[in-house]
Amino acid sequence: MAIPLRSVLVSDEVDPLCVELLQKHGIPVTCKYKMPKEELLKEIAKHDGLVVRSDTKVTAEVIAAATNLRVVGRAGTGVDNIDLEAATARGIIVLNTPGGNSISACELTCALIADLARNVSVACQSLKAGRWDRKLYSGTELQGKTLAVLGLGRIGREVATRMQAYGMKIIGIDRVNCKSPLSRSFQTVGFDPIVTREDAAAFNVEKMELEQIWPVADYITVHTPLIPQTRNMINDQVFTKCKRGVKVVNVARGGIICEEGLLKALQDGRCGGAALDVFSEEPPKGATTRALIEHPKVVATPHLGASTAEAQSRVAVEVAEQFVALADPSSPYSVTGVVNAPVLSAALVPENAPWIALAQRLGVLAARVLAAGGKVAGAQVAVQTAGAALQRKAFLVTPVAAGLVQKPGVNLVNAPAIAKQAGLVLAASHDDRPVQTACLRVSVNGVVLTGTVGAAGASVLLAVGDASFGDAGVPLDGNLLLVHSTDATLSVANTAAAASKVSNILGLSVGVGSSGVWTLLRTAEPAAISVPGAQVF
Repeated sequence: MAIPLRSVLVSDEVDPLCVELLQKHGIPVTCKYKMPKEELLKEIAKHDGLVVRSDTKVTAEVIAAATNLRVVGRAGTGVDNIDLEAATARGIIVLNTPGGNSISACELTCALIADLARNVSVACQSLKAGRWDRKLYSGTELQGKTLAVLGLGRIGREVATRMQAYGMKIIGIDRVNCKSPLSRSFQTVGFDPIVTREDAAAFNVEKMELEQIWPVADYITVHTPLIPQTRNMINDQVFTKCKRGVKVVNVARGGIICEEGLLKALQDGRCGGAALDVFSEEPPKGATTRALIEHPKVVATPHLGASTAEAQSRVAVEVAEQFVALADPSSPYSVTGVVNAPVLSAALVPENAPWIALAQRLGVLAARVLAAGGKVAGAQVAVQTAGAALQRKAFLVTPVAAGLVQKPGVNLVNAPAIAKQAGLVLAASHDDRPVQTACLRVSVNGVVLTGTVGAAGASVLLAVGDASFGDAGVPLDGNLLLVHSTDATLSVANTAAAASKVSNILGLSVGVGSSGVWTLLRTAEPAAISVPGAQVF
């Protein structure tokens, strides 16, 4: 499933490797940096792709003006500056480079933890000012201290691994005994609502819940996105639950640690120090943020997490590689950072394409059955895969949704949201029982449509309910009309008579089951028929 990219706008300065790679693969690029909003609104309509970093704000207004936009790529982690909901509603792909700056952000985090422990920054400033304050800046060792890692994604895992080498305890519910290079016993603890205990244990981290972490952590570092659930995750109330003198680090997103609560905790001693690379407002201008930066127990840096030559080069290349992969699925690159449509990564895998096409065709037929029932809002649509080959194909629910809500502009990005707006409730499941042929079942209003992928990747209808169309099934090509009647003899005769009045018939197939007879009429052009004694979908 290639996505044509006739022109890409790069609106924030990125490493030249990004532009070079796009142009090398025949994708024209326009670079315009620091455009005023009015200029951006005019320029964006000319392009199919947009590459940004942090400066460009891709608001709903910008997306509305982007009449040709197919994909927005952020050269970095997070998509805080992109209106994800507006982009998804328009069917625009939003992607980032989740692994591009992981090492750089991790290394800065580790440096800041060490700085908090040994007062490196403030001691340096003191010495440069002509003072010799050895006793004033005496610090503490990291070995044996407890580090809580909140967010066990790429960066959090890298931080946990490195700080284990210091002999830090990175805490959990149960002990995980390991040996550091100094043969000291330590355990690793972290929190992440998505990562399982088994996944965490694989890199020597025991997953804990937040309420268990607060009282035992000496240091807390956050590595989560800024979403409603994580905004102000560490606040005034949390500091009250924490060990007195706890130290916190934020190299993730401003707003995860409540700045007002942090300042208050620093002032009354509940927090013993903070290292901040990100702020709720950047550049910081508010009185609270300025007071934090100027506090003697705060180490502050101007959002340097990804500011290394290696990270800038890596994210620029990664975003370009993903654009190339979208435009040419046969390229050696892959799409790894789609934020709002995970199904796209699966859609670019050649072996999945026929199943996605089948799912959409079954969705179209299911929409006919649904419309005949009259009520759409609240309708339940069950999408079930069967067979070992489809065990991990839950993403097929998305193309079924696309078939159900046939409207201009619907694609694999916005289909789930549009189906939800229409009141449809889709649920995916897998049937583990052995089957002769891997198949996809779509159930709506008591009707079960079963299909599979046939020869040469063709979409095939195997059965409607228990009315089988034979082992080979019926090709789902052309324009489809589904006819149902409880009287087998009468239905076939009447359907054949009605079909005789239609030109360009591709085929007529019949399946008989306990609910009656189902007939599938395939035509080369759209057609409408009326069959006495039967229901036409």
